[in-house]
Amino acid sequence: MNYATLSALISTRRSFLCVGLDTDVQKIPKGISPLAFNKAIIDATRDLCVAYKPNIAFYESMGVAGWQLLKETMDYIGHEHFTIADAKRGDIGNTSAQYATAFFDHYAFDAITVAPYMGHDSVAPFLAHPDKWTILLALTSNSGAEDFEQLPVVQRSGTTAPLWQEVIERSAGWGGPDNMMYVVGATRAEHLGHVRRLIPDHFLLVPGVGAQGGSLEEVARYGMNKDCGLLVNASRSILYASSGSDFAEAARAEARRMQASMAALL
Repeated sequence: MNYATLSALISTRRSFLCVGLDTDVQKIPKGISPLAFNKAIIDATRDLCVAYKPNIAFYESMGVAGWQLLKETMDYIGHEHFTIADAKRGDIGNTSAQYATAFFDHYAFDAITVAPYMGHDSVAPFLAHPDKWTILLALTSNSGAEDFEQLPVVQRSGTTAPLWQEVIERSAGWGGPDNMMYVVGATRAEHLGHVRRLIPDHFLLVPGVGAQGGSLEEVARYGMNKDCGLLVNASRSILYASSGSDFAEAARAEARRMQASMAALL
C-alpha cells in the first residue's frame, strides 16, 4: 500500500486508527481460540480502522502454532487495511534481509517496525523492498526510553540534541515519506511539534493512546500534517474492553469511540 492509497483510506474511513492485535492467550475469554478471537476483533473493527498491527512477540511465544496463527490472521485481514508487523527487528545486513523476506514476502505485511541502533546497513534491506514500509523506532512511550533516547549527543554540526532527534535526522535520508515512518509515543506528545519540524511529510506510528494514557487530541494537535500523517495505535483498550462473551461488542464500542473522535479531528 503506497502513501496515496493510505492517505485516501484515512480520508474515506474518517479514521487513522490502528488496532494492535496483541493477542495474549492469558487474557482472551476462556473457551475461545486465539484465531477465533482475532477474527471476532477484526470483524468488529474493520470499518472503523485503517490498519492492523500484530505484535509478533505474542505469536512467537506460541511456537509453531503461533506462526500459523499469524499467517491465518493475515489472510483473514485481507488487503483493504494497512498491516504492520510489530517485530522491532534490526541486525546486520544479511540477517535483516532474511527478516524482510519473512515478513514482507511470506507473511505479506505492508510494514515492519525496525530498531535503528545498528545503523544504515541494518535498515537498508527492509527499504530495498518496493511498496513496503520501514517504521523506525524514534521516541517510544515506555518509561525506559529515558535510559538512552533522551541522552544528549553532540551532532555533526557541533550542537547538542537528544539521541532520538539524531536518529531521525540521520535516518530521514535513508528513505522517504513513501517508504519510511517513525514511532513516536503518544505519551511524548510535547515533542511531536519538534518531530514534525524535522520530518513534516512522514507518517508517524503513535502508540500510547488508550491504556497508556496518551491524549488523542494532543497527538493530533502537534502531529497531524496536511495528509493526516498519523496512525494511532490502540491495543489493550480495544482488545480487552471486556473479558466476557461480549468482548467483540465492547471492542467495537471502544473502536467506534476512537474513530468518532478521529473523524472530528480530521
